[in-house]
Amino acid sequence: MEQNNKKKLNTQMIIKILLAVVLLGLSAFLLKGDVWTFWTWWLLAGVLGFAAMPVTGRLFWRFEDKGWIFSKVLAIAATGFLTWFLVSIKLLPFNALTCTAVCVICAVICLFLLKKQSREKIECFPVEHISLIYWEELLFFAAFLMWTYLAGFHPAAYGTEKFMDYGFMEAMMRSTTLPARDLWYSEGHINYYYGGQYFAVFLTKLSHTKVELTYNLMRTFVAGLAFAMPFSLVYQMMADRMKGQEKGEKTIRRLPYAAGFTAGLAVSIAGNMHYVIYAQIIPWIEKLTGQEVSSYWFPDATRYIGYNPYREEDRTIHEFPCYSFVLGDLHAHVVNIMFVLLVIALLYVWLRGVRKKTVPVDASMKEGSFWKEQLLMPHLLVVSVLLGMFQWTNFWDFVIYYVVTLGTVLFANILRFQGKIKKTIAVTFVQMAEIYLVAYLVILPFTLQFDTMVDGVGIAKYHSYFYQLMVLWGLPAVLTITFIIAILCEKLRGMEHKSLYRLMKAIRTADLFAIITGLCAIGLVAIPELVYVRDIYENGNARANTMFKLTYQAYILFALTMGYGIYRLLVVSRQKLAKIISAICLFFLIWTVGYFGKSVTSWFGKVLDPSGYQGLYALGYLDTDFSEDAKAIQWLKENIKGSPVVLEANGDSYTGFERVSASTGLPTILGWYVHEWLWRNDTDDLNQKSGDITAIYTSQDEEQVRALLKEYDVSYIFVGSKEIEKYEDSLNNTLLHNLGETVFMDEDSGTYIVKVD
Repeated sequence: MEQNNKKKLNTQMIIKILLAVVLLGLSAFLLKGDVWTFWTWWLLAGVLGFAAMPVTGRLFWRFEDKGWIFSKVLAIAATGFLTWFLVSIKLLPFNALTCTAVCVICAVICLFLLKKQSREKIECFPVEHISLIYWEELLFFAAFLMWTYLAGFHPAAYGTEKFMDYGFMEAMMRSTTLPARDLWYSEGHINYYYGGQYFAVFLTKLSHTKVELTYNLMRTFVAGLAFAMPFSLVYQMMADRMKGQEKGEKTIRRLPYAAGFTAGLAVSIAGNMHYVIYAQIIPWIEKLTGQEVSSYWFPDATRYIGYNPYREEDRTIHEFPCYSFVLGDLHAHVVNIMFVLLVIALLYVWLRGVRKKTVPVDASMKEGSFWKEQLLMPHLLVVSVLLGMFQWTNFWDFVIYYVVTLGTVLFANILRFQGKIKKTIAVTFVQMAEIYLVAYLVILPFTLQFDTMVDGVGIAKYHSYFYQLMVLWGLPAVLTITFIIAILCEKLRGMEHKSLYRLMKAIRTADLFAIITGLCAIGLVAIPELVYVRDIYENGNARANTMFKLTYQAYILFALTMGYGIYRLLVVSRQKLAKIISAICLFFLIWTVGYFGKSVTSWFGKVLDPSGYQGLYALGYLDTDFSEDAKAIQWLKENIKGSPVVLEANGDSYTGFERVSASTGLPTILGWYVHEWLWRNDTDDLNQKSGDITAIYTSQDEEQVRALLKEYDVSYIFVGSKEIEKYEDSLNNTLLHNLGETVFMDEDSGTYIVKVD
């Protein structure tokens, strides 16, 4: 028997090794020359995560994997945020040496912690669950590889808002101070939530890789984590719930894997029911009835309310991670996904541990030790810092997850203080005040230099059609409501003395946390129907940004709830109706994964043919879309150090204007108009600058032109395809050449660069 077990283990080990080798080989085959950068980032994340395990393992000591996957993100957050803080308060320059030094110092501190833990016989590494770690790493590597391979079919940092995202990265790569100079407003610094792009630059400098490649790699890195992190969290939730269940050994062992995998699919790869209805069911009906079959474009799932039917007065946005990963914009809310998932996991592990520490009814709130315990909870302190960081990475997530934290803390305190209302409210208020204060203080270097872009809160004048809300959110809402009702029915049945405290005490931690995430998601969907945050998009798009940011996080919270709730009802619940509903929800959830295939083929093309892989190089579009300017832009990248002002013609947002500043990170007087309007909210100033730029390019008054160049501290003037297109015959080429030395001239295209005297 023992010999057979050894053979079985050896066979399993061989299979695992072969599978890992195959994946490594596949990555080399698919990614070609980009594989070295890909491997570098994967290894870097692994090394950082491994070094941080003495901290992560303590925070996640109740997880079977000790927070292995989350350790990568915690390490990146800690080292990256600390580097940013030191640079922002002018103690250190922002360069590769600083990034490396901060990481080394943090690793040394973790090493001392490890030695201390070893003496105390505290195990912070998941030595008893190596198989689980293997599968988590395999899933992360596979998801990271898949998205990286797909990105190579559409790598151009051109279109939608990619100019902004890539330009931010280039600007920070050039800068030794933070915030960097605004590439589209040379007189000021970046006045936006640039933290997401910062972390991409931080990892780029730390790994000594190139931003032209890591622009794409950062979003695929996040996409890989967006699969692995939900897997780890929901795996643990299901494993916790199955403890003590009278089920077969195989069921108990395999169910957490199934739930975790489903959660990973739901967060990172699935779409919404819009795809099922409008891309599958309606075309099928049209085909059966002989009607013309409607076409389907994958962004339709994110532009539905206000667009179909079209409503001029109320156009909205409701995106989700899979769409973001396909589209390729490296926005703040995209990078912040990995930090958001870290906060959610920390809240769960804290709730699991703290609810067991019931405080005696007669415990005095006047004792110093009492408040010390309430205010020095490590998990809440880490969450506080992360929430503070969100104000810089994506402010909307700060507000959202402050409320999610409030819900978790409130529920936990009801349990800890045995339903005593006054004590529960008092401690919850103090803890939330502490969280807000810590979050406020750690991000001061950002907020002191940041001018708000919002103009208060408004009452929603327009509302979504109910059927449209059901199309987008009906599936997760039905599952969530079914889950909550099923749990309540289970616990209330036979309960003699009903009270909120007794009810919550009877609910397992995993169930309770799924209820919290589900309720928060429902609330996030409901809020834009009531109020919205006012900004410059009042005319026709008033609710768009509010709905976008809130429902994006609602999608993630719903996905986690579904990944856990479906299997919890299918396997544990004894209510037949709940089982039937959960099975139906699982069927439709899997069907929404078809959105991934539809969007991939629409955006990337024939991805099953590896010969179509173009690579991760984000600036390849210059040779095809701006061939007249490509050599001149490359000259700037190779020859200009620092951040001198390079003048180019300004233009509308989402156009080809600002291709020079976006590609190089070099600041210009004025860039995309609507974006700077949003960031500065001073149209008179923007109009003045726009007129001055026109004067520089078209005026025949050399004295006026020189005065304007001096006023804006312009070092170089770029004249290329967009300048010729905008100013045509009015372009004062002779005068511009006389302003200084022509340092670059392309005789074929006519593009030139003048270095101003």
